[in-house]
Amino acid sequence: MNQFLENEPAEDVLMDLGDLFKIFGDTTRIKILFALLKNEESVGEIARKLAMTDSAVSHQLKVLKDNKLIKFRREGKSIFYSLADDHVISILSQGLEHILE
Repeated sequence: MNQFLENEPAEDVLMDLGDLFKIFGDTTRIKILFALLKNEESVGEIARKLAMTDSAVSHQLKVLKDNKLIKFRREGKSIFYSLADDHVISILSQGLEHILE
């Protein structure tokens, strides 16, 4: 068993976990995460891939960034987004594996 699952987490940790899972309850945010699986992308590139407005994508990117699922870097006036770490890939992969069983 995973070391994190040996004891029930504190209430505040459970609330944070619930908040994390809420992020994955929105298909637009999931699509954005998949768009960032292989490469970093700008808002405009993500918007074109998903046929969305830059504004709508920016809003969702803020939610993902605030929840530490993505990170960004500046290059001049451009901002590029990427997945925060390999945990995000694991969450997506295990979620897909679970529903496709």
